[in-house]
Amino acid sequence: MSDVPGWRQRRRVWAPVVAAAAVIGVTAALVMVQVNDGDEPGHRPSTRADGTVSSTPSVQTYLSEAPQEEPQPSAPPSASASSPDLPSGYESLVDPQGFRIAMPAGWTREALPSEYGMDVVNYRSPTGEQRLQVFEVAETTVRESFELFLSPQTPKARGFEQLGMHDLTGVEVTGRRLEYLADSIRGEPDVGTWHVVDTRFETANGGRYAVIAYGRDDDGRDDEFELAGTAVEWFCPPQGTCAPP
Repeated sequence: MSDVPGWRQRRRVWAPVVAAAAVIGVTAALVMVQVNDGDEPGHRPSTRADGTVSSTPSVQTYLSEAPQEEPQPSAPPSASASSPDLPSGYESLVDPQGFRIAMPAGWTREALPSEYGMDVVNYRSPTGEQRLQVFEVAETTVRESFELFLSPQTPKARGFEQLGMHDLTGVEVTGRRLEYLADSIRGEPDVGTWHVVDTRFETANGGRYAVIAYGRDDDGRDDEFELAGTAVEWFCPPQGTCAPP
Protein backbone atom coordinates (compact mmCIF):
# COMPACT_ATOMS: atom_id res chain seq x y z
CA MET A 1 0.00 0.00 0.00
CA SER A 2 2.01 2.95 -1.18
CA ASP A 3 1.19 6.60 -0.81
CA VAL A 4 -1.60 5.99 1.68
CA PRO A 5 -3.03 9.31 2.91
CA GLY A 6 -2.28 10.45 6.45
CA TRP A 7 -4.42 9.95 9.52
CA ARG A 8 -6.17 13.31 9.35
CA GLN A 9 -7.51 12.52 5.89
CA ARG A 10 -8.45 9.04 7.08
CA ARG A 11 -10.30 10.45 10.07
CA ARG A 12 -12.52 12.42 7.70
CA VAL A 13 -13.19 9.23 5.72
CA TRP A 14 -13.75 7.09 8.82
CA ALA A 15 -16.06 9.40 10.79
CA PRO A 16 -18.62 7.21 12.57
CA VAL A 17 -22.19 7.24 11.34
CA VAL A 18 -25.00 5.72 13.38
CA ALA A 19 -27.01 3.14 11.47
CA ALA A 20 -30.69 3.97 11.02
CA ALA A 21 -31.70 0.36 10.60
CA ALA A 22 -32.44 -1.91 13.53
CA VAL A 23 -29.57 -3.93 14.90
CA ILE A 24 -29.04 -7.13 12.96
CA GLY A 25 -27.53 -10.37 14.15
CA VAL A 26 -23.77 -10.47 14.56
CA THR A 27 -20.66 -12.68 14.87
CA ALA A 28 -18.38 -14.46 12.56
CA ALA A 29 -17.36 -17.82 11.21
CA LEU A 30 -13.82 -16.64 11.08
CA VAL A 31 -11.62 -15.76 13.99
CA MET A 32 -13.38 -12.67 15.20
CA VAL A 33 -14.03 -10.43 17.99
CA GLN A 34 -17.46 -11.06 19.33
CA VAL A 35 -18.53 -13.16 22.29
CA ASN A 36 -21.24 -15.69 22.95
CA ASP A 37 -22.12 -15.97 26.61
CA GLY A 38 -23.67 -19.43 26.31
CA ASP A 39 -22.04 -22.49 24.75
CA GLU A 40 -24.20 -24.76 22.63
CA PRO A 41 -23.22 -28.43 22.93
CA GLY A 42 -22.77 -30.59 19.88
CA HIS A 43 -21.19 -27.96 17.68
CA ARG A 44 -17.66 -27.62 16.38
CA PRO A 45 -15.38 -25.31 18.37
CA SER A 46 -14.65 -21.94 16.80
CA THR A 47 -13.29 -18.59 17.87
CA ARG A 48 -15.38 -16.05 19.68
CA ALA A 49 -15.19 -12.39 18.90
CA ASP A 50 -12.96 -12.08 21.93
CA GLY A 51 -10.42 -14.51 20.47
CA THR A 52 -11.25 -17.47 22.74
CA VAL A 53 -12.41 -20.89 21.56
CA SER A 54 -16.06 -21.87 22.04
CA SER A 55 -18.91 -23.92 20.59
CA THR A 56 -20.87 -22.27 17.81
CA PRO A 57 -23.44 -23.36 15.23
CA SER A 58 -22.21 -25.21 12.17
CA VAL A 59 -20.25 -22.44 10.51
CA GLN A 60 -16.78 -22.86 9.03
CA THR A 61 -14.11 -22.96 11.77
CA TYR A 62 -10.79 -21.22 11.35
CA LEU A 63 -9.04 -21.95 14.63
CA SER A 64 -7.55 -25.37 15.18
CA GLU A 65 -9.33 -27.44 17.79
CA ALA A 66 -6.23 -28.26 19.86
CA PRO A 67 -5.50 -25.11 21.88
CA GLN A 68 -8.37 -24.44 24.25
CA GLU A 69 -6.67 -21.96 26.58
CA GLU A 70 -5.20 -18.52 26.03
CA PRO A 71 -1.55 -18.82 24.92
CA GLN A 72 1.22 -17.14 26.87
CA PRO A 73 2.11 -13.76 25.38
CA SER A 74 5.07 -13.78 23.06
CA ALA A 75 7.78 -11.17 23.03
CA PRO A 76 6.58 -7.99 21.33
CA PRO A 77 7.76 -7.57 17.73
CA SER A 78 10.73 -5.34 17.07
CA ALA A 79 9.81 -1.78 16.19
CA SER A 80 11.19 0.14 13.27
CA ALA A 81 12.32 3.73 13.49
CA SER A 82 9.55 6.07 14.48
CA SER A 83 7.91 8.17 11.80
CA PRO A 84 6.61 11.74 12.04
CA ASP A 85 3.49 10.54 10.24
CA LEU A 86 2.52 8.27 13.14
CA PRO A 87 0.35 9.58 15.98
CA SER A 88 2.29 10.49 19.10
CA GLY A 89 3.33 7.38 21.03
CA TYR A 90 2.87 5.01 18.10
CA GLU A 91 5.50 2.82 16.43
CA SER A 92 5.69 0.81 13.22
CA LEU A 93 6.69 -2.84 13.52
CA VAL A 94 6.91 -6.08 11.57
CA ASP A 95 5.04 -8.92 13.27
CA PRO A 96 6.52 -12.45 13.42
CA GLN A 97 3.68 -13.47 11.05
CA GLY A 98 5.28 -11.20 8.44
CA PHE A 99 2.86 -8.27 8.21
CA ARG A 100 3.73 -4.65 8.95
CA ILE A 101 1.48 -2.66 11.25
CA ALA A 102 1.56 0.33 13.62
CA MET A 103 0.21 0.67 17.16
CA PRO A 104 1.01 2.38 20.46
CA ALA A 105 4.43 1.49 21.85
CA GLY A 106 4.67 -0.94 24.75
CA TRP A 107 1.78 -3.27 23.91
CA THR A 108 2.09 -7.03 24.42
CA ARG A 109 1.45 -9.70 21.80
CA GLU A 110 -0.08 -13.17 21.75
CA ALA A 111 -1.12 -15.44 18.88
CA LEU A 112 -3.65 -18.23 18.28
CA PRO A 113 -3.19 -20.84 15.55
CA SER A 114 -5.70 -20.64 12.71
CA GLU A 115 -7.02 -23.20 10.26
CA TYR A 116 -6.92 -20.54 7.56
CA GLY A 117 -3.92 -18.41 6.68
CA MET A 118 -1.69 -16.82 9.27
CA ASP A 119 -2.12 -16.95 13.05
CA VAL A 120 -4.67 -14.75 14.75
CA VAL A 121 -2.62 -12.04 16.47
CA ASN A 122 -3.81 -10.00 19.47
CA TYR A 123 -2.03 -6.94 20.80
CA ARG A 124 -3.06 -5.53 24.19
CA SER A 125 -2.42 -2.28 25.98
CA PRO A 126 -0.58 -2.38 29.36
CA THR A 127 -3.89 -1.82 31.19
CA GLY A 128 -5.71 -4.48 29.16
CA GLU A 129 -8.45 -1.98 28.31
CA GLN A 130 -7.60 -1.82 24.60
CA ARG A 131 -6.92 -4.56 22.09
CA LEU A 132 -5.99 -4.76 18.43
CA GLN A 133 -6.70 -8.05 16.63
CA VAL A 134 -5.38 -9.06 13.20
CA PHE A 135 -6.28 -12.15 11.18
CA GLU A 136 -6.68 -13.37 7.62
CA VAL A 137 -10.20 -13.46 6.16
CA ALA A 138 -11.20 -16.74 4.50
CA GLU A 139 -14.27 -15.59 2.59
CA THR A 140 -13.82 -14.65 -1.05
CA THR A 141 -14.93 -11.03 -0.54
CA VAL A 142 -15.10 -8.60 2.36
CA ARG A 143 -18.85 -8.20 1.82
CA GLU A 144 -19.35 -11.96 2.10
CA SER A 145 -17.28 -12.01 5.28
CA PHE A 146 -19.44 -9.38 6.96
CA GLU A 147 -22.65 -11.00 5.75
CA LEU A 148 -21.55 -14.20 7.48
CA PHE A 149 -20.48 -12.28 10.56
CA LEU A 150 -23.85 -10.55 10.76
CA SER A 151 -25.94 -13.62 9.90
CA PRO A 152 -28.72 -14.60 12.35
CA GLN A 153 -27.17 -18.00 13.13
CA THR A 154 -23.97 -16.47 14.47
CA PRO A 155 -23.89 -15.99 18.27
CA LYS A 156 -23.79 -12.40 19.44
CA ALA A 157 -22.03 -10.49 22.15
CA ARG A 158 -24.25 -9.59 25.08
CA GLY A 159 -25.57 -6.09 24.57
CA PHE A 160 -24.46 -5.96 20.94
CA GLU A 161 -25.50 -2.74 19.25
CA GLN A 162 -24.51 -1.94 15.68
CA LEU A 163 -23.61 1.72 15.18
CA GLY A 164 -22.67 1.80 11.53
CA MET A 165 -21.27 0.02 8.47
CA HIS A 166 -19.29 1.95 5.88
CA ASP A 167 -17.20 1.28 2.80
CA LEU A 168 -13.56 2.32 2.97
CA THR A 169 -12.59 4.96 0.46
CA GLY A 170 -9.58 7.16 -0.12
CA VAL A 171 -6.95 4.55 0.71
CA GLU A 172 -5.15 1.92 -1.33
CA VAL A 173 -7.25 -0.91 0.08
CA THR A 174 -10.86 -1.79 -0.58
CA GLY A 175 -13.02 -2.87 2.30
CA ARG A 176 -15.68 -2.09 4.87
CA ARG A 177 -15.77 -0.96 8.48
CA LEU A 178 -18.31 -2.07 11.09
CA GLU A 179 -18.69 -0.12 14.33
CA TYR A 180 -20.57 -1.59 17.29
CA LEU A 181 -20.91 -1.74 21.07
CA ALA A 182 -20.93 -4.75 23.42
CA ASP A 183 -21.61 -5.03 27.14
CA SER A 184 -18.76 -7.48 27.69
CA ILE A 185 -16.02 -9.35 25.87
CA ARG A 186 -15.13 -12.77 27.23
CA GLY A 187 -11.58 -12.96 28.53
CA GLU A 188 -11.31 -9.17 28.74
CA PRO A 189 -11.63 -6.96 31.86
CA ASP A 190 -14.97 -5.57 32.95
CA VAL A 191 -14.74 -2.01 31.68
CA GLY A 192 -18.44 -1.46 31.13
CA THR A 193 -19.49 -1.04 27.50
CA TRP A 194 -16.90 -1.92 24.84
CA HIS A 195 -16.54 0.09 21.63
CA VAL A 196 -15.36 -1.94 18.63
CA VAL A 197 -14.18 -0.84 15.18
CA ASP A 198 -13.98 -3.88 12.87
CA THR A 199 -12.24 -3.27 9.53
CA ARG A 200 -11.95 -5.94 6.82
CA PHE A 201 -10.19 -5.15 3.59
CA GLU A 202 -8.43 -6.49 0.51
CA THR A 203 -4.85 -5.46 -0.23
CA ALA A 204 -3.29 -4.81 -3.63
CA ASN A 205 -1.94 -8.36 -3.80
CA GLY A 206 -5.43 -9.85 -3.35
CA GLY A 207 -5.09 -10.85 0.30
CA ARG A 208 -8.00 -10.22 2.67
CA TYR A 209 -7.45 -9.25 6.30
CA ALA A 210 -9.30 -8.04 9.38
CA VAL A 211 -7.99 -5.41 11.80
CA ILE A 212 -10.23 -4.90 14.81
CA ALA A 213 -9.82 -2.32 17.58
CA TYR A 214 -11.45 -2.69 21.01
CA GLY A 215 -11.63 -0.20 23.84
CA ARG A 216 -13.85 1.09 26.61
CA ASP A 217 -16.68 3.27 25.41
CA ASP A 218 -16.84 5.66 28.36
CA ASP A 219 -13.55 7.38 27.45
CA GLY A 220 -14.75 8.43 24.00
CA ARG A 221 -14.60 6.67 20.64
CA ASP A 222 -11.86 8.57 18.84
CA ASP A 223 -9.09 6.35 20.24
CA GLU A 224 -10.52 3.17 18.64
CA PHE A 225 -10.88 4.97 15.29
CA GLU A 226 -7.30 6.20 15.54
CA LEU A 227 -6.04 2.75 16.56
CA ALA A 228 -7.85 0.95 13.74
CA GLY A 229 -7.18 3.66 11.16
CA THR A 230 -3.46 3.87 11.86
CA ALA A 231 -3.11 0.08 11.84
CA VAL A 232 -4.82 -0.25 8.44
CA GLU A 233 -2.95 2.74 7.04
CA TRP A 234 0.40 1.15 7.91
CA PHE A 235 -0.62 -2.44 7.16
CA CYS A 236 1.50 -4.34 4.65
CA PRO A 237 0.68 -8.04 4.09
CA PRO A 238 3.20 -10.83 4.58
CA GLN A 239 5.66 -10.98 1.69
CA GLY A 240 4.15 -7.75 0.38
CA THR A 241 6.12 -4.78 -0.96
CA CYS A 242 4.76 -1.57 0.51
CA ALA A 243 6.12 1.93 0.77
CA PRO A 244 5.68 3.82 4.05
CA PRO A 245 2.34 5.63 4.21
